[in-house]
Amino acid sequence: MVLYLDSNLSLSQGFRLMFYALTPNETMFKEIEEVPDYVDQATPYFVGLMIIELVVTWLKEGQGAYRVNDALTSISAGVLSRLPYLLGQSFELAAYIYIWENCRLFFLPWDSVWTWCLAFLGVDVAYYWLHRLSHEVNIFWSGHQVHHSSEDYNLTTALRQSVLQKYFTWFFNLPMAFFIPPSVFIVHLQFNLLYQFWIHTEIIGNLGPLELILNTPSHHRVHHGRNQYCIDKNYAGTLIIWDRIFGTFEPESEKVIYGLTHPINAFEPFWVQLHHLLYIWKTFWATPGISNKLSVVFKGPGWEPGKPRLGCPDDLPKVCNARLCLYKFTDKTMLWITQLRPPLFVDKPNISELWNSLHQSLYLVIFFPSFRSQMKTFLFDRAYGHLPHPPPPAPAQHQTPSMLSAPRLCTT
Repeated sequence: MVLYLDSNLSLSQGFRLMFYALTPNETMFKEIEEVPDYVDQATPYFVGLMIIELVVTWLKEGQGAYRVNDALTSISAGVLSRLPYLLGQSFELAAYIYIWENCRLFFLPWDSVWTWCLAFLGVDVAYYWLHRLSHEVNIFWSGHQVHHSSEDYNLTTALRQSVLQKYFTWFFNLPMAFFIPPSVFIVHLQFNLLYQFWIHTEIIGNLGPLELILNTPSHHRVHHGRNQYCIDKNYAGTLIIWDRIFGTFEPESEKVIYGLTHPINAFEPFWVQLHHLLYIWKTFWATPGISNKLSVVFKGPGWEPGKPRLGCPDDLPKVCNARLCLYKFTDKTMLWITQLRPPLFVDKPNISELWNSLHQSLYLVIFFPSFRSQMKTFLFDRAYGHLPHPPPPAPAQHQTPSMLSAPRLCTT
């Protein structure tokens, strides 16, 4: 089963798609084969919204919103995160369909607005718990930490996803398979993901009454913060009500400093993806006792012997404003980028057709640009001592710690 591209999607529908604003009547399908690949066809809207963010930030602050290394690392991670889907039908969807066809408890009509709304709530509350446990269980965190590793907060950060996380969390939505038709479920699974793109921005402030119900940029900024008050807060996908109900809500009250509590100080995409898994492996073998070894894997990333399950908040390092030294798109570095010309979106005019029929070609279309982006971040990463950056505007010189230093606990 492969989702197809709906070429009849209008411009209005495309933008409403990004905000969970398509109506039930526009998004009801009897068979799962009829469900469009909304994530794939959202690609031009990802780019469009990023351009808008860049322009607005330029007008407000006089400089671009994105930093070269960080943005390229995020985009590369987003491309890499799609690779498992090229191997065939996802574990989650295959298991969901099997349960629906063989074990469902009762049948809800696919063309009912009530079924559509129930699926919306079901997918969203399942995401809340999936997301929360991705922070509270170390092996799950090894995947999710990729998304939190950026020290910037802009729309490219939304694309910074793990290639491994799906393998750790695919079973969270399966209880819905006992009563929600697969065609309804897969629509909301995509909408829930797409909604979370636009909330990764600093250009949108408080949204008034909407803050009471919806997950907004303000709420999600707190979630990405490494300030003491931000840790383990605001896990919502679309509705912030789940955080309010389950006691994890925290409003934005002071300037948020983004990233991991123990930054990895690197931009190389494969290291960003795998460094915490390597840390778990080393810690597992270095920790005495089978009970403690299992705790390394299944308790929180901040856990140590003798500490609470999620670690001790007092052990968190002090937050400062320092970030790994980077350069804006407006610097001379942009000349190198244009010369290397990563065709992440531009050179994929027929990506949807290839996605449906030519998996072998997709490995070239997707992986090769990702590899080139990865190489550029490798070249620009000072930890390797390769291509020097253009001279920074400030007289103070910054030195980046080696990315090959042992990774430390990440508890964001």
